[in-house]
Amino acid sequence: MTRFALRPFVIATALLTATPFAVLAQDEVEPEPSATGEAAPVQGTPVETSPPNAENQQPAFGGQTRAPQPAEMPEVSTETVASDLPQLWALEFLPDDRMLVTAKEGQMHLIDADGTATEVTGVPEVDSRGQGGLLDVALAPDYAESGMVFFSYAEPRDGGNGTSVASARLVLDDEGGGALEDVTVIFQQTPTYDGDKHFGSRLVFGPEGELYVTVGERSDVEPRVQSQELSSGLGKVFRLTATGEPWEGNPFADQDDALPEIWSYGHRNTQSAALDGQGRLWIVEHGPLGGDELNRPEPGENYGWPEVTYGLEYSGEPVGAGITQQEPTVQPLYYWDPVIAPSGMAYYEGAEFPEWDGAFLIGGLVTQGLVVLHLDGDQVTTEERVPLDARARDVKVGPDGAVYVVTEDRNAGTSAILRLTKD
Repeated sequence: MTRFALRPFVIATALLTATPFAVLAQDEVEPEPSATGEAAPVQGTPVETSPPNAENQQPAFGGQTRAPQPAEMPEVSTETVASDLPQLWALEFLPDDRMLVTAKEGQMHLIDADGTATEVTGVPEVDSRGQGGLLDVALAPDYAESGMVFFSYAEPRDGGNGTSVASARLVLDDEGGGALEDVTVIFQQTPTYDGDKHFGSRLVFGPEGELYVTVGERSDVEPRVQSQELSSGLGKVFRLTATGEPWEGNPFADQDDALPEIWSYGHRNTQSAALDGQGRLWIVEHGPLGGDELNRPEPGENYGWPEVTYGLEYSGEPVGAGITQQEPTVQPLYYWDPVIAPSGMAYYEGAEFPEWDGAFLIGGLVTQGLVVLHLDGDQVTTEERVPLDARARDVKVGPDGAVYVVTEDRNAGTSAILRLTKD
């Protein structure tokens, strides 16, 4: 049984405004420090003031990018709940308020109320190279009765790897830990590919018990074009049953040469997903050099990648023909250039931050903090940032209404869990 020491709470206050970060290519690149002496944006002006990478690209409609900051922005206090953990990827709260977390190298841990982290055994082998590893975790809708959990991971296979989803029964012990029993792989992304990038992946249960699974398109030029192919599982959002079958009514269930599990396609690398207050799925996907996208994926729709996209190749050249708008592909509801490098997402409903009620909270890897999006209907109206000086890998709203953020230090291979409250 593995345990990790946790340091005492450290309180620090952070203001919502932040100086902009340098232009970055992708989520695995560390940001450079912002220029010293530069004034932070003020309320009513966009928080992002750095020039876009794709200077000649124009949004399709007003407010599609660089929304202003809101008039009311709370000051935020952060405390370190746990530190010196292995590099984490995801966090989920159990009904007893303990935290279940996944670690990139292939471990799962339970963190209890007094800050003790104890290993959960029974995790299958993962391929942790590059952007792979043990990824997201979600509780079954009936977890209180069934004890079932679901997790995604980069699965090693003959000829390469791919994103897979497994279910298991979480059996808790009397020493603060537990074990995964009856582990069953319920879904495998195909085709298998020998690479170490763009696995996705987030798991979200919908209001009827449907399981949404987001995956990446494996990054490289050859496989990424399969985002546009309905016979391929790369660059898609899937809708499944809890046993991995296609959910009844999926848009391509009766179409020849199409995977019946597909919900939407034309995605790049989706590491953020959450339901809104109406039970609708929203995602944020990594763009190229510029072009991170907020989408609300709808059945059967094509979201363009790599044929239609904002942003540029990492070389600075256009992506394909450089097209940003083309029927019948769906425009993002919002995009970022420069990127935030999104990972982890939560819809806020709680008493701690009334200013954030109904807002999406998105972890920023490159921007090193929390991105808060306020919406009116399906349109982003304002954007604010909470600087945390660390890569934000996952975001959850706790049972107490506070916001919990998983941060990571890739150089040290460690993570911390921060608790955000109103100052």
